[in-house]
Amino acid sequence: MTTVIQLTPQDTIERALDLAAAEGADGCVVLVAETSSANLRWANNTLTTNGAMRGSSVTVIATVGAGEGTAAGVAGRSSATEAELRDLVSAAVAAARAAGPAEDARPLVDGTVGSGWDEEPDETSVNVYEKFAPALGEALSRAGKENRWLYGFADHEVITLYVGSSTGLRLRQSLPRGFVTATGKSSDLSQSAWVGAATRDFSDIDPLAIDAELTRRLGWATRTVAVDAGRHPTVLTPAAVADLATYVYWRLEGRDAYEGRSVFSKPSGGTRIGDVLSPHPVGLRSDPHLAGLESFPFAVARSSGGSSSVFDNGLTLTATDWIRGGKLENLMQSRFTADLTGAPAVTPPIGNYVLSVDGATGSVDDLVAGLDRGLLVTCLWYIRVVDPQTLLLTGLTRDGVYLVENGEVTGAVNNFRFNESPVDLLARFTAAGATVPSFSREWGDEFSRTATPPLLVPDFNMSSVSQAS
Repeated sequence: MTTVIQLTPQDTIERALDLAAAEGADGCVVLVAETSSANLRWANNTLTTNGAMRGSSVTVIATVGAGEGTAAGVAGRSSATEAELRDLVSAAVAAARAAGPAEDARPLVDGTVGSGWDEEPDETSVNVYEKFAPALGEALSRAGKENRWLYGFADHEVITLYVGSSTGLRLRQSLPRGFVTATGKSSDLSQSAWVGAATRDFSDIDPLAIDAELTRRLGWATRTVAVDAGRHPTVLTPAAVADLATYVYWRLEGRDAYEGRSVFSKPSGGTRIGDVLSPHPVGLRSDPHLAGLESFPFAVARSSGGSSSVFDNGLTLTATDWIRGGKLENLMQSRFTADLTGAPAVTPPIGNYVLSVDGATGSVDDLVAGLDRGLLVTCLWYIRVVDPQTLLLTGLTRDGVYLVENGEVTGAVNNFRFNESPVDLLARFTAAGATVPSFSREWGDEFSRTATPPLLVPDFNMSSVSQAS
């Protein structure tokens, strides 16, 4: 009978580093991610399922050679026993030997031992819903009595990441993340509305408040109005703004801009760093230590790309202004691409962003109150890039487009396909509200640490009427 030895994350890293050295690797980085999650689902006003899961992954990055001749190989898999770890390390070392010199090769990050290195992975459980679940039950009961239907999903996870390297680097960081996405439908299912929210621990999520907003929006939909496609004055909620702004954030890759493949490329060559993107005091900023939006405070890269490098794992991240006062200040840069593009700083990706407009106050309702006639869009979906040079996007509205007349929402309207560039929108909006934590309908399940304002766009391009519902 074979005995399976279950290694701790720390043991996995130390063993992998020893194995890599024994196989002749000149350098090695090992990442171990332990994930604990718990979720709730509900449909037809009834809680349907709940459950808890655990998972893990191991990534080994081996390097061979030195200086400009350094090559890297990467191998990864789900949790590895001691026997499987040997094969994983061998695969990484073999991949490095088969590869040519890596253009992004840099010395591995100097070794430091971070706080809590010896601690076990953190966990979550269904107990995170101790206050949320009873309130959800009350909301489901209320919906049943009022002849409405509620559907939704709540998820909470804690990722504990361990990073170790042959330079002595030993880092551990635990990050919680949660979100809820809820849909309300009328009794005949002809109308629907959506609300979502992100959280760290569900202590700040009120299912009754979510239900109240769904009820309000379904109330608006008791009157339906057909509206033609065209350019309409449009209020975008923070969620809808996040649907668009997340694409702006993801496209801030320095190399793509430098090589002419991006909206942030200069037509004459090089990047647009220093260019004014908006006449408004717009800011787009990331900071791994933002209260409520905390993300990993060091670079994490399981592969090399336009803005990241496996050689940068463990590099300390600091607060970064991408756009400040309407001007493009920085693009995402690894140490390699910063040298390549002549960037003013090494600015790797950070797992959050805040979009803001200096001096802007008020809410979605305040923007609606100032609109004579137009649309209120609550969320977008099925968004795709049409033209990366302008960041022209296309997508659909869903679960809540409303008509605004004389400062009041007076009914629901049909869905649309839209064509817009969020970079252009940053220059064209005419009013903004206060920045608040937001949850993107399109991207929130993978990138939820965002804060955005509501915006009023005077001419949002609804290019055609959509039959989507």
